[in-house]
Amino acid sequence: MPFGLTNAPAVFMDLMNRVCRPFLDKFVIVFIDDILVYSKNEEDHKQHLKSVLETLRTEKLYAKFSKCEFWIRRVTFLGHVVSEEGIHVDPSKIKAIENWSAPTTPTEIRQFLGLAGYYRRFIQNFSRIAKPLTTLTQKGVPFCWSEKQDTAFQTLKRALCSAPILSPARRDRRLRCLL
Repeated sequence: MPFGLTNAPAVFMDLMNRVCRPFLDKFVIVFIDDILVYSKNEEDHKQHLKSVLETLRTEKLYAKFSKCEFWIRRVTFLGHVVSEEGIHVDPSKIKAIENWSAPTTPTEIRQFLGLAGYYRRFIQNFSRIAKPLTTLTQKGVPFCWSEKQDTAFQTLKRALCSAPILSPARRDRRLRCLL
């Protein structure tokens, strides 16, 4: 990927998504230059890995072998743990959310909503729940933490700690092949 060019990471991410489109959310997850190949059994994994590597070669994209990891049984990828048991939120992320104290400034609310926003698609009615918090981040609105905001904050924390997460996490610039 040429560095220094405007939007190079976004363009490369788009390229990787187009190249891997037939496999995405079936047995591949892509984040910029990280490719995670996951399978339920060894035989499927061999086929999945072969398909991905052949597709990359056809498109003249190559994985650097020294940065690849193969046949890993558990991997942390973009804040999720992927293993034979499925895909789950990284326990350290859950612990950080559980220990998050109530925000005392609009900046702290934005920080919390930034983290929560990453998982928003897994929380039903996310925007509706977060509205009392979002309102406090608007210009000209005085910061007044009330029962309504605390309820929204606690509801989001509970949802974030129990939401079924369907897609993995962590950047490591490696082709990760998980069985």
